Amino acid sequence: MAQGGSAASREEARRFAAQNRRARHDFQIDSTIEAGIMLLGTEVKSLRAGKASLAESWASEKDGDLYLLNCNIPEYAAANRFNHEPKRPRRLLVHKRERDRLLAAIRRDGMTLVPLSVYFNDRGIAKVELGLAKGKKKADKRESIKQRDWQRDKARLLRDRG
Repeated sequence: MAQGGSAASREEARRFAAQNRRARHDFQIDSTIEAGIMLLGTEVKSLRAGKASLAESWASEKDGDLYLLNCNIPEYAAANRFNHEPKRPRRLLVHKRERDRLLAAIRRDGMTLVPLSVYFNDRGIAKVELGLAKGKKKADKRESIKQRDWQRDKARLLRDRG
């Protein structure tokens, strides 16, 4: 298989295991980054079954590294006694320079790292898409809804005109 490829082919190669759709509503995403994640075998099996939840998870610093906290990957039923803890902290794998940049950003006031999705890339490796985000206030959420509604109405008007 050829290296690189277009953005569209890379997007098709992603097989989403979990998505955090609420994150884009609750946060203003400034930038995104792809990070690896250290998983146990039973966690990978459970992710491939599509049973993970990112709803209330976030990434934070612990012992100088980035960790994904409060991510729920339920136990794999066929694993018996060799199962994992569903909400254990999972280490995120990023380059040192990226880690330092992200840690500096989350130490600033109001910034947080929010997981947007967990997916398997074209090589079958689990990845996490993190968003460096700032929380939206209620008025900002209303403005986003207003803009989305206006774009939808505008598309309808242009479509009906011909």
